[in-house]
Amino acid sequence: MPIVQAGSTVLVTGANGFVGMWVARTLLEDGYAVRGVVRSEEKGKHMTAHFASYGAKFDFVVVPDMIKEGAYDEVVKGVDAIVHAASPAHFPTAAGGDPDDYIVPAMQGTLEILQSAAKAGPELKRFVLTSSVSAVLTPPTKPWKQRTFDESDWGDECVRIVGNLGRKASGTEAYNASKTLAEQAATEFYNSHKNELSWDFVALCPALALGRPLQEPEAIANLNTSMLIWYRLVFSNQPDDFLQGSYSVVHIADVAKAHSLALIKENVGGQRMIISSGQITWQHTRDIINSIDPKYYASGKLPRGNPELDRTVTSIFKNEKSKELLGITYKEAEEIFADVLGLFDARGWLSY
Repeated sequence: MPIVQAGSTVLVTGANGFVGMWVARTLLEDGYAVRGVVRSEEKGKHMTAHFASYGAKFDFVVVPDMIKEGAYDEVVKGVDAIVHAASPAHFPTAAGGDPDDYIVPAMQGTLEILQSAAKAGPELKRFVLTSSVSAVLTPPTKPWKQRTFDESDWGDECVRIVGNLGRKASGTEAYNASKTLAEQAATEFYNSHKNELSWDFVALCPALALGRPLQEPEAIANLNTSMLIWYRLVFSNQPDDFLQGSYSVVHIADVAKAHSLALIKENVGGQRMIISSGQITWQHTRDIINSIDPKYYASGKLPRGNPELDRTVTSIFKNEKSKELLGITYKEAEEIFADVLGLFDARGWLSY
């Protein structure tokens, strides 16, 4: 029997975000009622309009400050599961900012909703945290060396780097540290209180998620962070040593489906799972895009890079656990990229 059955009510934080909105849609498609948490009435009304076909199955609540004490006390009442997908809204891209501007909201926001969940009624059965492979990895160094990561690994090196460098740490290091510390804080909270709780805890660690945003952005600049980063790195000239580096990718629909599956599988309680289609180098990314349609190279929109480079990936994130426990089948890179390029072409963002 599913631990959280269709027809149950699921609270989704960050519901108007790239991941959160996809999770909300997938849950609705799978028969759940969704209570979305947003930061403003305007964002909630946009979601209500988008999900109008589901009627009363979708509603929203406004939590303007997710780190305020007791912010979630009322909104968690009466739900059967919680998906905590909220995170600070902007990815820091360069050094110079205060890492705490990212780390504190990520950690405190997670702890606030966990504390509220601990006071919720006995109908609450599962808490799913949307973490990231950023909470798993150790940052690679040049020259690239291959390394394999699984669910036993943590991003403690980025935490150490940020602790030592402070504002001199890169934006990526600050982001990775925030995801690591937030998930570790959640895991510690659950392990310290699980004997008192009616619910269990699942952490999902998605790779770089790509796909069509449900928010329907009007311009490339309005894309969500992961899509914008990917676009800027792929459709710009990069040196060979960067192109030989690799990243882990996953389709946003698979990320959303993993969250839905994590509600029904009884044996995933207490588990941490990497959600990833696989790894690919940045040069291989260009090659696949050209194989999808040669117009991208021919038009000059897509820099060719160096097709002679080695395609051996540098960082491998093992996804066997999620495939076994969730029963999920991931979309391959070709399908992921074709979907993204279809969006770009449809919007005229890569006009020829």
